[in-house]
Amino acid sequence: MKSQVSLIPIYTTRGDLEAFLAYPYIYNRQGEWIGWVSPDKQVYSVHGHYVGWLGTGPRILRKLADSFGKERNDIQPPVARSITPPAQAPLAPLMSELTFGMIDVLLDAPELLPSVDFGELREDMD
Repeated sequence: MKSQVSLIPIYTTRGDLEAFLAYPYIYNRQGEWIGWVSPDKQVYSVHGHYVGWLGTGPRILRKLADSFGKERNDIQPPVARSITPPAQAPLAPLMSELTFGMIDVLLDAPELLPSVDFGELREDMD
């Protein structure tokens, strides 16, 4: 019998479902692997670049002037680089307003979490 992975929906500040967390891996709505969460709730892209942190809601947040000087972090990719997202998800909780200088990554900078095959920050092939 196949074990089910518990998926936690990740929302934007507007309440739109944009990603799923199957700890520690993050997948987009299409089920493609786009990042992971460290034990201290820091979020990294599949290419190892710092993205932000997992806040309440849950949602992925970031300071506007953050990550310059943050180190790359590598993790073993998941066994399956994609999942089958559920057809329905719970409604988003009410989200608090963001403070000045903070952004919602999935809403304001989704390019920071590309899938494995995409993204400007991936390493060049030699």
